[in-house]
Amino acid sequence: MVIKSKAFASAAFLSVSTETLLILCLVLLAVLSYFIGNISPATLVGKMHGIDIRSQGSGNPGTTNVLRTLGKKAAACTLIIDIMKGFLPAFLSGFAINALFDAGQTGINIFDLSAAVCGTFALIGHMWPVCFKFKGGKGVATGFGVLMALDWRVGLTALFFALAGVLISKRMSVGSIAAAVSFPIAVYIFITRSDIAAQWEMIWSALLAVLVIWRHRSNIGRLVKGEEPPLSVLSRNKNK
Repeated sequence: MVIKSKAFASAAFLSVSTETLLILCLVLLAVLSYFIGNISPATLVGKMHGIDIRSQGSGNPGTTNVLRTLGKKAAACTLIIDIMKGFLPAFLSGFAINALFDAGQTGINIFDLSAAVCGTFALIGHMWPVCFKFKGGKGVATGFGVLMALDWRVGLTALFFALAGVLISKRMSVGSIAAAVSFPIAVYIFITRSDIAAQWEMIWSALLAVLVIWRHRSNIGRLVKGEEPPLSVLSRNKNK
């Protein structure tokens, strides 16, 4: 592995290896990504409307609760920001690391590595934000942003299953769980390599899917009991 950037290569005076520099850069970007994930548009939009969204409805600072509590415009704003705070850390970190380092003959995809690491930390920051006492969202929109940065085909596959689940069940939680289940399957279909990196991507995607599903455990409990409320927008349209 070598350093592409001549300016960055001047860091050699620190007497550290290229691999160590790569790890240091990934750590710094991961920490930054975590704090970007801490940004809570649902909480900010709620404060703009004079309420604490965490004390309204389901109490979850996410798009669905904002939609039920504050309406479509506030929910759309929340959704876009949540997606971008997953997409931007993953994509920009991948772009930066790929511009600075060359994996050479190691077979490592530097972009995918840094995008996966930083995207995961942005997702963790969204779910467990230190700025909000570790009470965050469930990670669906932010996770979608990460997927789009890594591979748009995987992202759109997850989106398809999310929309199908919502339209069939009229419940956002069903769509979210369907999207999570489809994630590792889509990675298996579209990541056709057979190297060690591809195997780690499969393991990573499965772990993220389990994490998102686990965050929906309360929704799953209500679904089993038949107590999960439908999306108000879809239920109103059905009644018209």
